[in-house]
Amino acid sequence: MGSHRAAGLIACLILAQPALAQTSGWQFSPLSGEGDRAAMGCARDATPENFTCLVVRCEDDFSTGIHVHSSRFGGDAGAWDMTLDREDRRFVAEESDGPYGARINKDADLLLDRLRHGTFVYLRHSGDEHAPFAFIDLAGSMNTIAEALYWCAPRVRPTEQNAASDVDHDQSLGPSKIGEVQ
Repeated sequence: MGSHRAAGLIACLILAQPALAQTSGWQFSPLSGEGDRAAMGCARDATPENFTCLVVRCEDDFSTGIHVHSSRFGGDAGAWDMTLDREDRRFVAEESDGPYGARINKDADLLLDRLRHGTFVYLRHSGDEHAPFAFIDLAGSMNTIAEALYWCAPRVRPTEQNAASDVDHDQSLGPSKIGEVQ
């Protein structure tokens, strides 16, 4: 009888799926359907129940989106105060239809650059004035973001690429043709 229990326990362990949760550091998003299209960086003290994360995602239209994803009561939309490598900034996150709380649209390119090349981010929702800042280490962010955004690169077929490179150089304005009327 004991061997049947052991076999049942082993079968349960083998068939058990790992729990999907937000954990500290940079990894691909664990949310259902996201796969490797989104890089998620969560605070160092993140748990499945209490987390603050920044997400860089290849959107459905192949644009790049930056989202705030947290367990914050009251939602993720609103102003977020951030310290990016000792520079204080404020970013506004707007409600999003996607799987994450809110999307940052204004100054998103600046934030993306800092997430790729920086060393740390402290962030806190402006409505949580007395709460501590969440700390997100940016180690590993560049590679994870690059892999997620790989899927956002435009796809060009070899024949289209060759046709696009066949430019009539006689029609270009070189240094000798500047100022001439055509």
